[in-house]
Amino acid sequence: MRRMSRYDPSAFPPFAVTVDLVVLTVRDHVLCALMVRRGEPPFQGFWALPGGFVRPDEGLVEAAARELAEETGLRAHGAPGQGPGVGAHLEQLATYGDPQRDPRLRVVSVAYLALAPDLPTPRPGGDVRSARWAPVEELLGRGKGDDGMLLAFDHSAILAEGVERARSKIEYSALATAFCPTEFTVGELRRVYESVWGVQLDPRNFHRKVTGTPGFLVPAGGTTTRQGGRPAQLFRAGGATVLNPPMLRPDN
Repeated sequence: MRRMSRYDPSAFPPFAVTVDLVVLTVRDHVLCALMVRRGEPPFQGFWALPGGFVRPDEGLVEAAARELAEETGLRAHGAPGQGPGVGAHLEQLATYGDPQRDPRLRVVSVAYLALAPDLPTPRPGGDVRSARWAPVEELLGRGKGDDGMLLAFDHSAILAEGVERARSKIEYSALATAFCPTEFTVGELRRVYESVWGVQLDPRNFHRKVTGTPGFLVPAGGTTTRQGGRPAQLFRAGGATVLNPPMLRPDN
């Protein structure tokens, strides 16, 4: 049996681990991200993604779920200790470890992407001055001829990667339904795609595609007039996780 080689822990520089959350929702047909204004150095007064240090007694997904609950009151689907019920989709996005990303000490951040239906106005807590939902296009500056808002740390890059992950995943997975309530209309689902992609879609073609994709939607057995006009059929998310054929993003 091979013995483990001995090493001196003091020979390695200490570092901390944080989780950062790209929390996306659709508000008034606009893709928005949850942002918090920092109340303490470094980057005091800057807008940043919600997140925090991983505690000694918790794993990464537990830390992400805890931060999500503290910032939004949402449970994360499938996260340990979160219990059953309606919650947010939560998945690991990427890891960021540039030595200069945090001036305090070496910090490695594991970012998570969280998606949920229209959420209420956030309430700040801890070392956070204020919190708000900000339009993604405003934050990233796309289509406006500028570089967007200056965010703390490397959060602009993390946000951009989280938004692109969401935009690409709704092409080939049923993830767009994570932005919808439990029961929704095809029109409401279409507006999710339009908000996330930033495009206008043909209503008839969209209806034909989503209702014709096996396992994507299942009838909920009712109708609603909450959109105005004639009653619209209600659907629920089906059991499909991969869409075949995919919902390809139009060329802009």
